[in-house]
Amino acid sequence: DQYIGGIEHAILHLLYARFWTKVMRDMGLVHIDEPFTRLFTQGMLLNHIYFRRDEKGGIDYVPPVEVTPVTDVQGHIVAGRLADGTTVEYGGIGKMGKSERNGVEPHDLVDRFGADTARLYVMFAGKPEDAALWSDTGVEGANRFLKRLWTYAQGRADALARLPTPIDWPRASQELRIARRELYLQLRQADFDYQRLQYNTVVSAGMKMLNTLEAAPADATSASTEFAREGLSLLLRLLNPVVPHLTHALWEELGYAAKLGDLVDAPWPKVDATALVQDEIELVLQVNGKLRGKLTIAANADNSAIEAAAMASAPVQKILRESPMATHEANAHTGGRVIIVPGRLVNVVLPKGVPA
Repeated sequence: DQYIGGIEHAILHLLYARFWTKVMRDMGLVHIDEPFTRLFTQGMLLNHIYFRRDEKGGIDYVPPVEVTPVTDVQGHIVAGRLADGTTVEYGGIGKMGKSERNGVEPHDLVDRFGADTARLYVMFAGKPEDAALWSDTGVEGANRFLKRLWTYAQGRADALARLPTPIDWPRASQELRIARRELYLQLRQADFDYQRLQYNTVVSAGMKMLNTLEAAPADATSASTEFAREGLSLLLRLLNPVVPHLTHALWEELGYAAKLGDLVDAPWPKVDATALVQDEIELVLQVNGKLRGKLTIAANADNSAIEAAAMASAPVQKILRESPMATHEANAHTGGRVIIVPGRLVNVVLPKGVPA
C-alpha cells in the first residue's frame, strides 16, 4: 500500500514498478492498475564534503571522518586538516555519495554501537520528508538513550519477575497517577505520529516515556512495581519497530513473552482512557492579558468556581490590595470581568483605573 523512496529513485524504482504492474495487468496476471496507493518521498541524509586538488586540477574527495574542521571566527567551517597536517578544501554540505566519499558505513556503526543505535538515530534525525545533516554526536546521543532504557529495565527485572498485583489506579498515589497519565498521553501522540509517518516524534515520545518512568517513585510498593511493568510494556512495544533487537531482548528477559507471546506478535498498545482522567487541571492565569502564574482547580469545576478561584488567587488579590480602588466589589461591579478559555486559561480583566 505504501511506497517510500528517495527522489533519486522516482524513475528507476517507482516508474518501473508501475510499468511492470500494468504489463502484468494487461497479461491478466493481476487485476490492479497501480502497485501502490500512497507515495512518500523521504529526505536525503547530508554530510560535509572535503576535497583536495591534484596537479592537473582534478578533485580528490576526502572522507569527513579523516578531517578535522578548520573554522573562522564566526565558527563557520572554511577548510579541513588531515592527521598529517595537510590542509584540504571545504565543499560545503551535500548529499551522501560514493563519489564524494562522504557516506557513513553502516557496518562501522553497527560494530561500534549496534544496529539499533543506527536505526534510532536515522529515525530521530528529523522529519522523514526533510533532509538531515549527519551528526556523530547525535549517534552517540541515541546510544545513550538506549543504554538508559536498558539500565532502567535491568534495575527492575527482579521486581517484575514476581507475579503481577492488581492495582486500583484511581486510589493510587497522586504522583503515580500523574505519571501514568503522562505515559498514556505520550502513547496516544506516538500512535497518531506512526500513522502519519512522523517517526522522529515517535522516538521523542519514547524518550519522554522513559523520562517519566525514571522520575516516578521506585520504592518497593506494589503500585510502583506495576507502574514500571505497565510502562515498560507500553514503551517496548512502541519502540519495537524502531529498535527491534533491544526491545525483543528486554521483552524476553522481563517476562512479557510468557504472557503476551513474542514481541512482534504482541498486540499493539492501546490508550487506557481512564488513565487520562484528571482530578485537577492547571490553567494559565492572566490579569489584563499579562501572565501572572497558574491556577490549579478541580477538573469538574464550573465557570463560577473558576471565576471565584481566579479572583481569590494571590496575584489578583495583591493587585487589588495595592490599587487605590482595590475592593472585590469594585472588580465585580465597575467593569471587571473574568474570561475563561476552557482547559487553557483564565484572564481577569480588571476595571479601568486598577493597574495590572
